Amino acid sequence: MLSLVPRRSRLLDVASPFDWIDRWFEEIGVPSVEGFFERDRVWVPAFDVSETDDHIVVKADLPGIDVKDLDISITGNVLTVKGEKKQEREEKGESFHRVERSFGSFTRSITLPVDVDPNGVEAVYKDGVLKLTIPKTEKSKRKKIEVKAE
Repeated sequence: MLSLVPRRSRLLDVASPFDWIDRWFEEIGVPSVEGFFERDRVWVPAFDVSETDDHIVVKADLPGIDVKDLDISITGNVLTVKGEKKQEREEKGESFHRVERSFGSFTRSITLPVDVDPNGVEAVYKDGVLKLTIPKTEKSKRKKIEVKAE
């Protein structure tokens, strides 16, 4: 019977250069190479952009953000959302072994696919999701053209 996973020979049991790198990171207090780069990880919320006949709809996942920490603006056809996710205060007597949730400020700008009217924007924030309904300008709305048969 053939094995899909080859057996390791004694020659292959030699430490790889990556093992030495991992060991060095452990010595400086970082559990892995990946952990070193996670320290300065930037939090960027996910955005969905969709289009109806009359509107552009933008949904953004912004869990844990207070509405007063959001700043939303439209310049031309560029939507900019700024916000800050504040870190919770550490409880006394509670020690953390690992913190993976991201905190901090973010700025996200998206070029919208058509011209929009910034005066009629509806913004709703519910259950950690921001939903923006942005009206299109009259010139960018889809116009159906009727074809006459002769």
